Amino acid sequence: MLFVILTIGVLLVVVATAKFKLHPFLSLLLGAFFIGITSGMPLMDIVDNINNGFGGLMSYIGIVIVSGTIIGTILEKSGAALRMAEVVLRVVGPKRPQLAMSIIGYIVSIPVFCDSAFVILSSLKKALAKRAKVAVASMSVALATGLYATHTLVPPTPGPIAAAGNIGATDYLGTIIGIGLLVSIPAVIVGYLWATRVGSKIEVEDDGKSIDYDEIIKSFGTLPSTFKSFLPIVLPIVLIALGSFVKFIGVEGTFGNVLIFLGSPTVALIIGIFASFSLLPKLDEETLTNWVGKGITDSAPILLITGAGGAFGGVIKNTDIAGVIEGLASGGLFGGVLFLLIPFLVAAALKTAQGSSTAALVITSSLIAPMLGSAGIEGAVPLATS
Repeated sequence: MLFVILTIGVLLVVVATAKFKLHPFLSLLLGAFFIGITSGMPLMDIVDNINNGFGGLMSYIGIVIVSGTIIGTILEKSGAALRMAEVVLRVVGPKRPQLAMSIIGYIVSIPVFCDSAFVILSSLKKALAKRAKVAVASMSVALATGLYATHTLVPPTPGPIAAAGNIGATDYLGTIIGIGLLVSIPAVIVGYLWATRVGSKIEVEDDGKSIDYDEIIKSFGTLPSTFKSFLPIVLPIVLIALGSFVKFIGVEGTFGNVLIFLGSPTVALIIGIFASFSLLPKLDEETLTNWVGKGITDSAPILLITGAGGAFGGVIKNTDIAGVIEGLASGGLFGGVLFLLIPFLVAAALKTAQGSSTAALVITSSLIAPMLGSAGIEGAVPLATS
């Protein structure tokens, strides 16, 4: 019966979000109350578990999400994203425009929201398609797959950070970044092949809004330097990776503690924010307050959904459902690689139905987090044992 309650609770969240378009924040809270009440949990314990789950997750992931969003906003508004695109174009060359768009999307979407990055690069995509005489559809597919690959897999994009927080993997953020960068490469390659072989055969009606590549660059004024443009992305990633490595090899003493401190996601991304200030055209209220404020505003929905996911997981962890799942896992139902189908199918259903990758990441990770231990999934990377 407890397993049935859990199943209905998960379906309630998915259906409320996907079918009835209820905001994920409310649907997750609704699912948490449903599971708590129907499982027989004392009413005030339900309230305590929801509050503790919400606040507990925010205590170590909230600042990270806000920081990542602020960095992305500054990269977007300062023209740094366009500078990164220009650098990739120079390296790849104009004869491979689809490959250039795939790589541009792969890089830009690490800190910048996927939809914002697509809008920013849309005029560039059209200009390159016009100059290279290739189908606009193929350029769109190449750009979109490049953007989505890292947007869903590589921190400091808020979605992967929130998912890592939900499943208790913030201590392994360096590992997540490394694996995410590698795993997203095959996805980009598949998107590129699809763009060149299928997308190139699709004709899209010209809306008459495309302009020349040189005009796009000029319209942004003086773009930031390459070093300044990449620094807010590269610096936090390097610090997090270095901190994870130092922790892994067990370096002790003041030097090791300093590197671990600088490599903690909160500190690394705050440093990334100050690194992004070098991109600001001037230091005034417009940039230091309004641009930063825009990033904070954009992070609010993610914070709420992530916190609600923590509340949902908090209720599940404090019911007897965890024991039921453990029993099923020991029987092989949720064991091994087969378990990965559950989050994959739930996330795919949510993404297809309501469109938001970030919401799908946050909701799915919060749903499966209480099941991971029972399914035998723990640590950064599972190792085969003889």
